[in-house]
Amino acid sequence: MRDHIHLILTPAPLVSLEKVMQFIKGGFSYRAKKEINFCGEVWQKGYSEHRIRGANEYAQQVEYLGMNPVKAGLATRPNEYPYSSARLNAEVDPAPLQFQRTSRT
Repeated sequence: MRDHIHLILTPAPLVSLEKVMQFIKGGFSYRAKKEINFCGEVWQKGYSEHRIRGANEYAQQVEYLGMNPVKAGLATRPNEYPYSSARLNAEVDPAPLQFQRTSRT
């Protein structure tokens, strides 16, 4: 997206989501200032958090993220948007184990 990003993150055990966001935002800001001499603010204060609670919701969120640039009119298909993981033609990481669907036999 032009003015924001969407991420699905699975923090490591004993690492808070807040700490993960601090590393992402701080690391990116540091590199932007160092590598391209960017002097402005990169990030807004805070972030929105949504906890995914199951395999179906995980699949829905992956689909939503892929379709976001299409809905915004930035591409006609998810893989046409240059900043989308869909453009890489790579599979999205599997759902965390607690969200993976199990077959019953």
